[in-house]
Amino acid sequence: MSVLNELLEYQKVDAQMRRIEQEVAASDEQKKFAQANKFMKSAPERFEAQDRRAAELAALREDLVRRAEDISKQIAEYSELDEMVEEGGDVSFYKKNAQTLLDRLRALKGEMQKLNADIAATVEEYERFKKQGAAMQKQYKEYKAKRDELVNNRKDEVNRLKAQLKSIAEKIPAETLAKYQQKRKENIFPIVVPLNGNMCVCGMDFPIALQERLAGGNVVECEHCRRFVYKK
Repeated sequence: MSVLNELLEYQKVDAQMRRIEQEVAASDEQKKFAQANKFMKSAPERFEAQDRRAAELAALREDLVRRAEDISKQIAEYSELDEMVEEGGDVSFYKKNAQTLLDRLRALKGEMQKLNADIAATVEEYERFKKQGAAMQKQYKEYKAKRDELVNNRKDEVNRLKAQLKSIAEKIPAETLAKYQQKRKENIFPIVVPLNGNMCVCGMDFPIALQERLAGGNVVECEHCRRFVYKK
């Protein structure tokens, strides 16, 4: 049997294997498992991000409280304004300073209100994410078992196809087989296709020189889609 025939036979068996893979991938069991698995992998990073955010908010709150206390102490100094005036102080100067301090305190109050809202939103998000994590952990265990059962039910069929592919692969040049398998990983299928008139199945024209190389059962890689092309 020529290399072309071996490739076609290999692809025929591989198509059955691919169909099983697609059926498993399209199953509800696999989709639910993949969803939970993706969440579980990203969860630690998201928890760390939330911890960092919580630390940032706590630091901001401490800074606002400290600044508010400092301003309050300065305002308290003006409680004895009468004595300061009697000692020769400029009342308009003191009033202006006191008003400035009050304005700064009001601004800090606004910042604190906004910060408290941010803290509440962060806490709410954390609790929501924690609940989602618990649900996804349960989904992961449940659907992993279901997915594994689905795969196990096709195990005999898969092993039979693997044995067939291994047997055929022994008759195909290693370099050609490596190229085939690489294209398979790139989700190119079918990989071995007939010349359609003067064109590949992807629509690219095959020059006469390339067509001549197809004589005698040879295969040529399409320069556009990289499939193996043969002539019937």
